Amino acid sequence: MSASTTLSILVPVYNEQYLVQPSLERLKILAESPLLDRIEIIVVDDGSTDNTAAVLREFENSLAGSPDPKLEWLFLRHGINQGKAAAIQTALVRANAELTVIHDSDLEYHPLDLLKMVRVFLDEQADAVFGSRFLASEYRRVLFFRHELGNRFLTLLCNVVSDLNLTDMETCYKMVRTTLLKSIPLVGKGFEIEPEISIKLAKRGARIFEVPIRYAGRTYQEGKKIDWMDGLRAIFAILRFGFSDYIYAEDVYGSQVLGRLNRAPRFTKWMADVIRPYVGEKVLEIGAGIGNLTLQLIPRRMYWASDINPLYLTYLENIGLNRPYMRVGYTDGENSESFPKEQKFDTVICLNVVEHLADDLAALNNIRGVLEDGGRAIVLVPCGPWLFGTLDEVLGHQRRYTKKQLVELAEKAGFHLENVMAFNRVGVIAWWLNGRLLRKRTFGLWQIKMLNLLTPLFRVLDNFLPLPPLSLIAVLSKPVFEMAETPARSSLAPAEHA
Repeated sequence: MSASTTLSILVPVYNEQYLVQPSLERLKILAESPLLDRIEIIVVDDGSTDNTAAVLREFENSLAGSPDPKLEWLFLRHGINQGKAAAIQTALVRANAELTVIHDSDLEYHPLDLLKMVRVFLDEQADAVFGSRFLASEYRRVLFFRHELGNRFLTLLCNVVSDLNLTDMETCYKMVRTTLLKSIPLVGKGFEIEPEISIKLAKRGARIFEVPIRYAGRTYQEGKKIDWMDGLRAIFAILRFGFSDYIYAEDVYGSQVLGRLNRAPRFTKWMADVIRPYVGEKVLEIGAGIGNLTLQLIPRRMYWASDINPLYLTYLENIGLNRPYMRVGYTDGENSESFPKEQKFDTVICLNVVEHLADDLAALNNIRGVLEDGGRAIVLVPCGPWLFGTLDEVLGHQRRYTKKQLVELAEKAGFHLENVMAFNRVGVIAWWLNGRLLRKRTFGLWQIKMLNLLTPLFRVLDNFLPLPPLSLIAVLSKPVFEMAETPARSSLAPAEHA
């Protein structure tokens, strides 16, 4: 458990000339806490039309007279008003602390409650912590009953869509690990960012906690800006994001495409059932992703789940909680130094990995190196070079294999070939249509849902369809060499040569 961390505070501002200065002043109290080593405060004036810009300039100038080494300030401005979410997105690009939280530029929330939220990250393996205005707290200002009804209804609707049990979805105080928040594509522009963050965190499988916070809400006479139209927008946003699976920002790992493919759990179970008879008790899984296959195959005496994507490693660490037999680590198939040290496995599972690597032979050699004598490697690769298309490019595939190429690769790596299985013949049709004919760069969500729905039928038909397979699964074993044989062969060599 860490004793301290760093925090980025994103402050969207719009027409708050009377409150923004005292709101920012209150953030200085956080520097007194030993829980925070560094605090960066990123203020974005979202095209204010009152005197807010001048107030912010005056406040920025005042900071030069009494700098605090723990506090870093950055002031940005939009030329025109673009909405709260747009201001948050502008600030988030600049955030580089471990945690990020949103702080409104009024006095409804108290920064001291942020320390309660930070403590949860330090004590638990939290991905996000929400400050709830409706959990029991020291005090809260009593305001409009109809507003509370509205908030509770929106929270209920969000919970139905996301399958969470939040008490306050609309809270401003949402603290999230910065790398996670940056990996989520935020597309809303206004107050709909609240349900967007909540729903997308849920779909990413984030570990979300809540803590009670104080709340001193203001009335419309005091400057409150939210009205009934924002409530309607929030309802539409909840429905919109509830149906969307756009939950990964574009990255080098193809996370969005892989995330969509993960929406077919029946297909994953099919794959797991095919390889299950060959899986032992001491397992290394390379390229475990978010752990869909892992969950199908555990528990085992020892299960080491690995990947190169830091986002996926976070998922796997969460799965490993309360599973003492499970380990999580970074493993790059081409880099032998990244493999677990001083540990041998009876099974290495490597599905949809080696086709991504420039040196697939090195990867199989590395896998062989961590196997016990007689241990198995289960390797799945895409089949059919003629199928190579835009989907392969997006996923970072270097190649697709023929059966002959796969067998030759395994033999070069010193493996004994136990079996090569054809897998998923129906998938060839969808892959050819999307990746070759239509040149698409992702699957449609409806296609993935149909795949999940029809997988039981595909399992029955797979051995009978007159189609080439989309994938090949090779079961390879590491030969057992008798130590006594080696010197015998060595002693014969000189005599034969003579």
